[in-house]
Amino acid sequence: MYSYKTKESKLKKYIILIILMIVVSAASIFIYDMYLNIEVKSYDISDENTAVRLSNNKNEDTTNTIEQVVKCVVGISKIQDVGTSIFLKDSTTSLGLGTGIIVSENGYILTNWHVAGEKYNTCYVTLDNSNEYNGTVVWADKDLDLAIIKINASRLNYLEFADSENIKLGQKVYAIGNPVGMEFQRTVTAGIISGLNRTVKIEEEDNLSYMEDLIQTDASINSGNSGGPLVNEEGKVIGINSVKIDTAEGIGFAIPINIIKPVVESYAKTDSFEEAYLGIFAYDKEVIPYLDSQIEFESGIYVAEISKDGPCYNTGLKEGDIITSIDGFEINRMGELRNYIYTKKVGEETNLTVLRNSKEYNLKVKLGKKL
Repeated sequence: MYSYKTKESKLKKYIILIILMIVVSAASIFIYDMYLNIEVKSYDISDENTAVRLSNNKNEDTTNTIEQVVKCVVGISKIQDVGTSIFLKDSTTSLGLGTGIIVSENGYILTNWHVAGEKYNTCYVTLDNSNEYNGTVVWADKDLDLAIIKINASRLNYLEFADSENIKLGQKVYAIGNPVGMEFQRTVTAGIISGLNRTVKIEEEDNLSYMEDLIQTDASINSGNSGGPLVNEEGKVIGINSVKIDTAEGIGFAIPINIIKPVVESYAKTDSFEEAYLGIFAYDKEVIPYLDSQIEFESGIYVAEISKDGPCYNTGLKEGDIITSIDGFEINRMGELRNYIYTKKVGEETNLTVLRNSKEYNLKVKLGKKL
């Protein structure tokens, strides 16, 4: 009797143990299945840390880009290098030292007029690899303070242009140039776009002029930076560094690149540029308060001078007229007019819409050739 109960007791234990194992296994399978279907959300880092991380990656890309941009920046001097140390008295001025950028693989260099001088001038161009070339000025415009130099070289790395009409206040930019001497060649400074469409009065001896439509930046610009590029974070040129205000820190100016695009493209493709012109000089409305506070107009540009040998002289256009459009395109800056004329051919006819004494006139002008 005792033996039977003992066997029965053991059998019950086995059965209970088996049931427990089945229950545990079933529960384990159920829990595992639930785990597989759990939606996991990531909370690795905050939004602020994400911005920092992305910024660090972007900075790395930008530094690599700037390293490539620098290779397309050249040094320009009007005489051969006879000693460019900053310790030599007024070495930058005496050498005519400045900066330029390679804008085509076949040897065209863009710089300032005050760096390279007039058309057919000779200057000396030093590349990033220290090779020096004799350069010839093939195009120059004193009013724009821009010039194009040609060197006998090929297969060069060159800079791309951005659209300077699309730049924004606060946008980060970099200025590259050769400040004070070749010891500091290809110096990179960073800043932002501080202002757009600025007008600067230039007084040189007895000559008074105005530079218009300029980009203002707080990136450090010194005398040797003249002619160097102002680039965006993609390494594309938005302007050519030109003017610094000596009486204030952190105020420099660059010429918007769009104005010179048609000229550069023509030289790069055809080795020539036949420049059409109207034979006038006009001011933006922002300049007028400097000239005459009594003159008021809402849009257009003010005709200040008409060349006697220019195509506009016998068309009925008068000094004091306000040009509001050309061929139907609205004009509010002299730069816009220049840029449009650069796209036209000598001999083409254009139509000017002019405002005079509150009356509108339409004048036809056959474009001449600028010599």
